[in-house]
Amino acid sequence: MQEHKNFWDKNAGRYDRFMRKDRAAYDEMYALIRPVVKAKTVLELATGTGLIAKNIVNAAAHIEATDASPEMIAEAKRDNRSAKLHFSVQDMFRLPYADKSFDVVIVSNALHIVPQPEKALQEIKRVLKDDGVLIAPTFTHAGNSFSGKVRAFFMKLAGFPLHSKWTSEEYLRFLSQNGWTVRKSVVLKASFPLTYTECVKSESCKQKSIEKTKKVPQSLRDRKWA
Repeated sequence: MQEHKNFWDKNAGRYDRFMRKDRAAYDEMYALIRPVVKAKTVLELATGTGLIAKNIVNAAAHIEATDASPEMIAEAKRDNRSAKLHFSVQDMFRLPYADKSFDVVIVSNALHIVPQPEKALQEIKRVLKDDGVLIAPTFTHAGNSFSGKVRAFFMKLAGFPLHSKWTSEEYLRFLSQNGWTVRKSVVLKASFPLTYTECVKSESCKQKSIEKTKKVPQSLRDRKWA
């Protein structure tokens, strides 16, 4: 993971310029996200320079926006004008938040670039409320399209960390196999197909969470933590 953090640290200043070509797709995505986060407590993982958080914060009650790259977070903080938005450096695999802390978790364009995305999903499950929503838009690949292969090749040459080359269908299947029920998916037109997804915990996962809670002594469940 260290080499990935170094990549994003080095490219933090260029990130917003790189994303401009997909502005139309991102504008569509913001419009999809805002109703979901309305008056909700939100956690964003892999926020980068905070593009998504800054564009949806007016709808949310509060947003904790995190990234593993200190340079990305430094860029994000530069023009943050909202008291409802807090940026911090965090590891998505070891979050400091209590169980079931957030109504919504957003992880955008990150699951395909981390080496063990299923572990990230497990940590998201832990901090997300049982009736919460995971929003996980991810760049996917259009099967064997020539243009997609060319873009992926040049990204690899540039050192872009890419671990999972899912098609949209493969990505939705991956989420389902890891305990999520996809309640909405839309493929947005961007440099790569941008598969926007909204997920909820599968019923089996919710049941496991209830059983785990029952095993905790009542005295501990009632305890007020500082």
